[in-house]
Amino acid sequence: MPNPRLNIAIVAPSMEILGGQAVQAARLLRAWQDDSDIHAWLVPVNPVPPRGLQWTTRIKYLRTLATQVFYWPSLVRELRRADVVHVFSASYFSFLLAPLPAVFVARSFGKPVVMNYRSGEAPDHLRRSAIARGTLRSVQQNAVPSRFLHEVFGEFGIRSEIIPNIVDIDQFRFRRRDPLRPRVLSTRNFEALYNLPCTLRAFRVVQHRYPDATLTLVGSGPEEASLRRLAAELRLEHVTFAGRIAPGDIWRYYADADIYLQTPDIDNMPTSVLEAFASGCPVVATRAGGVPAILSDGVHGLLVPCGDDRAAGEAMLRLLADGALARTVADAAFGTCAKYQWSAVRGQWVALYRQVAGPRAVAAPSAA
Repeated sequence: MPNPRLNIAIVAPSMEILGGQAVQAARLLRAWQDDSDIHAWLVPVNPVPPRGLQWTTRIKYLRTLATQVFYWPSLVRELRRADVVHVFSASYFSFLLAPLPAVFVARSFGKPVVMNYRSGEAPDHLRRSAIARGTLRSVQQNAVPSRFLHEVFGEFGIRSEIIPNIVDIDQFRFRRRDPLRPRVLSTRNFEALYNLPCTLRAFRVVQHRYPDATLTLVGSGPEEASLRRLAAELRLEHVTFAGRIAPGDIWRYYADADIYLQTPDIDNMPTSVLEAFASGCPVVATRAGGVPAILSDGVHGLLVPCGDDRAAGEAMLRLLADGALARTVADAAFGTCAKYQWSAVRGQWVALYRQVAGPRAVAAPSAA
């Protein structure tokens, strides 16, 4: 007798919150469309209030309150019809506002939970929060995208399974850069943990050698004003603040760039690095969190110490001076992309869902 099609409620940010969680959730939902084994739908952690109350989303603290008012009823309405509740999770206050309510409601309905924890801040978050540790130990399974998080969880006695992020190599089309030009790209949001000031200072090192060098910053966030001021203070030329770009269009920026640069202080398994791999851009990155688990220094790109803008700039100059090295690391990085394809990842999710669903699964509805 064939296995029943499973109902999976995916609790995650919608694309109204443009970040790694939202992008991965959207890719997962798109991949599950018309799947013979899985019927999945999004339960957004940021539901849109009714038309007359949408003004509340423009006021900082009121936005949080309004979100919770509509989020809890949506959990009650949507999770009752799931076989498995797949919860995307960040850390700190976000953990209390989004994953924790989803686990509470799922448990009240007797629904198994897969917690998909994705934050590079896990070491500090789990050390500080007994609530987070207890919640993660209580769910049926934790899925993490990197060896880094798997090891962090293990240090706290929390079991987990590694299922990597996915990247579409058909969208982010690989090409070799020959010659390599000083066209630098960053696609990290303008938040303190991603240390964009280090990116700007590293670019200054490159522009001192190559006055026509360009830097494109794709993203948005609370640090934008200070970043613009710093770019002016450093007297940088040819710096473009591209703003928030829809995921369906971001491949164009990788296609136009020749070097991908990121300088976070805290990170996990950044989708942006995988997108650079798939596009053929050699990568310079700091040794933050889980980055070394997907990028070996000198093999898939170049790694530098966190906060060291001089080292990051010199790493880019090294690539520009050594075309053979740039081609070698870009080719090796692209070679790792096979394990991040949906064809490789799909079976891991299906197996995990069936494992935690057990005999409680029922036939999924035919309508999407």
